[in-house]
Amino acid sequence: MVDYLIGIDGGGTSCRAALADADGTVIGRGKSGASNILTDPDTALKHIEEACLLAFAEAGRAPDFARCAAILGLAGNNVGDAVNYVTARLPFGRSEIVSDGLIALEGAVGDGDGAIGIVGTGTIFFARTGGVVRSVGGWGFQVSDLGSGARLGQLALQESLLAYDGMRPAGDFTRFILSGFDNSPDAIVEFARKARPGDFGRYAPSVFDFAGKGDENALHLVRTGAAAIDDALDVIAGLTASSGRLCLLGGLAGLYPAYLSPRHRGRLSQPLHDALTGAVQLAARRFGAGTGRKAEVGA
Repeated sequence: MVDYLIGIDGGGTSCRAALADADGTVIGRGKSGASNILTDPDTALKHIEEACLLAFAEAGRAPDFARCAAILGLAGNNVGDAVNYVTARLPFGRSEIVSDGLIALEGAVGDGDGAIGIVGTGTIFFARTGGVVRSVGGWGFQVSDLGSGARLGQLALQESLLAYDGMRPAGDFTRFILSGFDNSPDAIVEFARKARPGDFGRYAPSVFDFAGKGDENALHLVRTGAAAIDDALDVIAGLTASSGRLCLLGGLAGLYPAYLSPRHRGRLSQPLHDALTGAVQLAARRFGAGTGRKAEVGA
């Protein structure tokens, strides 16, 4: 018997849980540490349970995972071995692991047709039409994620080295980047050799800062990223009806619209809710007594 619904939004930084009644009304929330099931599944399991226990505590209810049905939107869900390992060890009466992008889509557009672009350290795009969900991109920093914070940061270092060698005009932006490495190209090369996507991504805000001041090098990078976002939005928006909601999410979502094509900029709308709310809504639709429309989790 399902008495409680649980929505989980878990990634490489944190795990958020929302506890709801069977009709999707949220009664408690909890937050714990990282929960990427691909990189560290045992720690992810620990943090999933911790976040749920905190949600039960906030609700003033005794934890009873056997009476819970859970939708878990988790980073790393696209590797079957990791999903099988974690699924077998989850404590809930019923549970399903889905893409963290799917719960973001559900939260942003509800249960109808619509599309989202998640633009942060990485990029991935989702569309739902007639109940069918498709994704575009998201294949990882090495071969995909065009327009992402990681890619912009990498391009920022590349642009600075090109300026150092006289192959691009030097400007305030390239000088700013080089100064962070004591004006040493060798230091940039050593950093880049060991850097992870998040390390490169730290430079993305500076790209937008200098582009906003009219710096040509930074503008070139932002326009390159925006063109890649436009290309992905062309595909993903084309999968939905013209009336379907189109939303940008992620850390760079508020920075890109001014540089996107008018055909997309004019269609963008604010998301209805966040990803955690989307997880609760999905749990309510799949396992609960109601539709999940009451769920609104908040911060």
